[in-house]
Amino acid sequence: MSRKALFFDIDGTLLTEGNKLLPQSAVKAIEAARQAGHLVFINSGRARCLMSEIEDNLRVDGFLCGCGTYIEIQGRVALHHLIGRARRMELQNCILSHNLEGVLEGAANCFVHTAKSRMEEMERVKKLFFQNDVLRYADWNQEAASFDKFCVLADQYSDLKGFLKDLGEDMAPIDRGHGLYECVPAGFDKATAMEFILDYFHIPWEESYAFGDSTNDLAMIRYACNSVIMGKHDRELEPYASFITKNVEDDGIAYAFETLNII
Repeated sequence: MSRKALFFDIDGTLLTEGNKLLPQSAVKAIEAARQAGHLVFINSGRARCLMSEIEDNLRVDGFLCGCGTYIEIQGRVALHHLIGRARRMELQNCILSHNLEGVLEGAANCFVHTAKSRMEEMERVKKLFFQNDVLRYADWNQEAASFDKFCVLADQYSDLKGFLKDLGEDMAPIDRGHGLYECVPAGFDKATAMEFILDYFHIPWEESYAFGDSTNDLAMIRYACNSVIMGKHDRELEPYASFITKNVEDDGIAYAFETLNII
């Protein structure tokens, strides 16, 4: 059997929505795949510092984080694209001047502005990140936080159109819905991370498998030769899916592995 490269989104793919549980059926299926010689990678929009839920429960061969801006292979950093300091200051000012709020995501920490948020959702995110001990405060007017990508949240008081216009061609915004935008340096996404891994290990594209559920998985779902989307998924993925499996909580990963003869 040819060695395969398997790439997984986290939320809604490996972990259930809401309570963030990792089904034991998925753990056993992925371990069986690794024992068979296949390679398993997390391919996530999350920053590297937000991987504890996976690291504590699942053995993998690497972490592709921040939508392709950070690549770690078997414990070694193989690629890390950090936005330059001057540009980081510009982006922080762009967020504030258009009255948006957000999280700046770096490999070691995530940063929020020192001011208290007017948005309930933003405060909820802060509490979640504080529980993982990865959130730090920074004065975005005075200091450049260290980040690879960022997310912003807009409400009725935000100038979203102005922000997107002024964002610049070097940043690619991903509309996650409900006023949430994930902003990634242009030229980086989950597909470029996959391509890096396939080249690194000399694995044919035909042996690439991507597993996802949401719009920020679109790049890797379109790129992979074999694209698997979960039972609960964003409809934008459907035209590019090779296979639609069951929901996470219904053992969707294990079902896909067995149906597609990965194990």
